[in-house]
Amino acid sequence: MKKPATLAVLVISVTIAACGGSASPETSRMDGAATAEAPPAPAPHAVELVAGTVVAVRLERALSTVRNRAGDTFEATLDDPIVVNDKPVLDHGTKFMGHVTTSTPSGRLEGRAVLGITLDAFTTNGQRYPIKTSLDIRRSENHKKRNIQVIGGGSGIGALIGGIAGGGKGAAIGAAVGAGAGTGAAAATGKKDIEIPAETLFRFSLKSPVTIPN
Repeated sequence: MKKPATLAVLVISVTIAACGGSASPETSRMDGAATAEAPPAPAPHAVELVAGTVVAVRLERALSTVRNRAGDTFEATLDDPIVVNDKPVLDHGTKFMGHVTTSTPSGRLEGRAVLGITLDAFTTNGQRYPIKTSLDIRRSENHKKRNIQVIGGGSGIGALIGGIAGGGKGAAIGAAVGAGAGTGAAAATGKKDIEIPAETLFRFSLKSPVTIPN
């Protein structure tokens, strides 16, 4: 009598174990999907503009040693597209920003005007990229030669008029008066400030590389 009961218990135990250890195909698929790792996102492609890359831009407004001072900012647009590995990276018209590094007005009889500028950044695809570029420094013509011509010319004309009017003494007086007039003319007209019109083309070079997602 005990043997059939024992056999029944064994059959029931095996059945329960089998049911608990098995899983439906659908459950297996769901578990596999949950545990599978998503593939890594591809790294964005980037392009590097190396140090020494030439950046040719045109000013959007005029700059002058009369109106501008060191620290003033300006904007410019890229004139020549920048190409890397035969592919355009920055298009014509890309906006660049820069600032005046130095601005020294001209004196009247001495002192040359000096204007220096550099680029600080550009924008592309809504992003701003800081850069460091070479400087462009422009100096006015030297006063000395022109002042000598103006003052000397005044002396000569004064001497000529004085000589006609009063001989040798008159020539000396005329020369002194003429020299004074020449000095005044040089002082009045001798300033040589720098004026750079809008649309003037400048060429800068990058001093350090810059990476652009592409």
